[in-house]
Amino acid sequence: MGLIFNVIFSLTTVVIFFRSVAYGIYEIKNEKNKIGGFFFILLALFAVIFSNIMMWLNV
Repeated sequence: MGLIFNVIFSLTTVVIFFRSVAYGIYEIKNEKNKIGGFFFILLALFAVIFSNIMMWLNV
């Protein structure tokens, strides 16, 4: 069960990451907020990497 949960969690975080990237691109293109969109994408990337590392290490 642990492996299945980890895979489902990883896939979910990747889907959420792509949605966040889409919002970051929207901020950059439509709202002309390059710094905000860039940092939003970086924050989403950090959240995905950190949460998946913690989940797979079972910390």
